[in-house]
Amino acid sequence: MPTPLRTAFRIACVQASPVFLNLEATLDKACRLIEEAGAAGARLVVFPECFLPTYPVWVWFIPPYRTKDLRTLYTELVRNAVTIPDGTTDRLCTAAREAGVHVAIGVNEVNAEASGSTLYNSILFIDDEGRILGKHRKLVPTTGERLVHGMGDGSTLAVYETPFGRLGGLTCWEMYMPLAKYAMYTWGVEILVVPTWDRGEPWISTLRHTAKEGRTYVVGCCSTLRRDDIPDHFSFKSDFLPDVEWLNPGDSAIIDPDGKFIVEPVRHREEILYADIEPDNFVGPRFQLDVAGHYARPDIFDLTVHRTPRPMMRVVEEHATEPSPAEAPLAAPEEA
Repeated sequence: MPTPLRTAFRIACVQASPVFLNLEATLDKACRLIEEAGAAGARLVVFPECFLPTYPVWVWFIPPYRTKDLRTLYTELVRNAVTIPDGTTDRLCTAAREAGVHVAIGVNEVNAEASGSTLYNSILFIDDEGRILGKHRKLVPTTGERLVHGMGDGSTLAVYETPFGRLGGLTCWEMYMPLAKYAMYTWGVEILVVPTWDRGEPWISTLRHTAKEGRTYVVGCCSTLRRDDIPDHFSFKSDFLPDVEWLNPGDSAIIDPDGKFIVEPVRHREEILYADIEPDNFVGPRFQLDVAGHYARPDIFDLTVHRTPRPMMRVVEEHATEPSPAEAPLAAPEEA
């Protein structure tokens, strides 16, 4: 277990636009931003939901019966998606190691363990030595997202010990899953990263409530996306998108364990939000309320988390052997 820091440290929340459906260009941008945040003294750098290669914004605008349009975009998304591990994750690990930071980044992840053509909405966690700590696959895609993403399982629900504290992550509307949040609290999460596409109220209130309830720092990290960020050759832009400037204004924020803003929501611009974290606040606020400690009632309520992986298929190799004489079947009588 890493020796915990006893002094204040800095975290970074990257509110940025991906290079729409372009994995290599978005990866270049992510590595530059990791370097910038590290140079500014950050120990942890958080990116938005599905940042690589983009959040599938079209699912909220294209009717589900327009399968040709949806298939075309899905194929392009899979082509630009991430396998964990692969060359993309290698570059992210190198960037994290060179900058000396931990990274939590939202990716569209290919199910390489099975068909190779289903995607998960995942958070990839990397430590400051460039090692993959793990990943978390969103447990339930939200409404339109179900046209794109599969459902994760409990095997990726975890909190990681780091030199600066216990780090966990939930994606967007998993923050409305009370039991998922309570699992984080019970594992002692101290910094909860929340890559998201949501913004505005009541989302911002949800971030604040979770920080207050779990007595944890919460980092709500959202993309900004203008209509003009989507290249004109994607026909859904003219066919389905509304004529507005901002498809997502951002509203990223960093909140302390008392539910108060350290950095208030930032809108309508790309920006790296920084906050200095006080380790004493991992403990002090829990004097009054510790929902996974003195304020819990395990004698009344019982939570079980199933973390066994659920593979699509299990292969059992059975090797044929010659039967022993005792096991051999009786010979059929010869015909007269």
